[in-house]
Amino acid sequence: MILTPKGIYAARDKYGRTPVVIGKKEDACCITFEDFAYRNLGYDDYKTLGPGEIDVITADGAKVLLAPDDKNMKMCTFLWVYYGYPSTSYEGISVEKMRYNCGERMAKRDNVKPDIVAGVPDSGTAHAIGYANASGIPFSRPFIKYTPTWPRSFMPTIQSKRNLIAKMKLIAVHDLIKDKSLLLIDDSIVRGTQLRETTEFLYQSGAKEVHIRPACPPLVYGCKYLNFSRSNSEMDLITRRVIARLEGAEDGLNIPDEILKQYTDPESEKYNQMVEEIRKELKFTSLRFNRLDDMLDSVGIDRCRLCTYCWNGEE
Repeated sequence: MILTPKGIYAARDKYGRTPVVIGKKEDACCITFEDFAYRNLGYDDYKTLGPGEIDVITADGAKVLLAPDDKNMKMCTFLWVYYGYPSTSYEGISVEKMRYNCGERMAKRDNVKPDIVAGVPDSGTAHAIGYANASGIPFSRPFIKYTPTWPRSFMPTIQSKRNLIAKMKLIAVHDLIKDKSLLLIDDSIVRGTQLRETTEFLYQSGAKEVHIRPACPPLVYGCKYLNFSRSNSEMDLITRRVIARLEGAEDGLNIPDEILKQYTDPESEKYNQMVEEIRKELKFTSLRFNRLDDMLDSVGIDRCRLCTYCWNGEE
């Protein structure tokens, strides 16, 4: 956005990877990333910019300076899975409802019978509710998020600070952990550091079993477009480190793409080997990732309009 005497110029990126939405009330317009931001301020939905669209916005409305190119849409699917605030909708699809859908599909493919289902706050919570509703296994909150002082843990550039924030903002409810078999849903596994520490803490608190269910598929490719999973190298990803070990590769960055693609296929033996190695390394009782097809179905819009690069390397 650019503020000028003539109005505010707003542009959405060429592929629409992130949203730009406009709200309107009498004698005023506003522009934001997420539509919930203006809900309690008296604004109504006015329009969403399309891929590559440029508008100039005044108090009276928006004038299109460059029309959108909808055929180029490649919106980041991770917005629904992780980054988006629960009360937000992107392209008309509710973040909270999409996460319920994800959890439901994960439950239908699962065969474990834990005592409780829980989500890692906040983004894992809605996925866990969807799972619990579909499976009939009680939803519980063995972690409470302490929100007054701690920001989103992915934001700092220093890994040690990210780990500290993730640890400090989760307060355990020990009575809901001791002697329980827990199924824990997080939005994703990136490096694995935080979930490993969380799992160790659960065992130390008396948990019998810790079953982990990430709400998205394994992240095999580092995102080239956005910074929702910050990393200095693709070798920061636990999947790439495990793949390098399994392939006997000294430099995991030079593994041929045709080999990497096998590790993204949930029906392949290489995929199963990778998941089992991650499970053992992070000391989970069991590990099952959400499938890409189920996750995309949970969004419910045309798959060709969604970016899936970090999961399957396809732009």
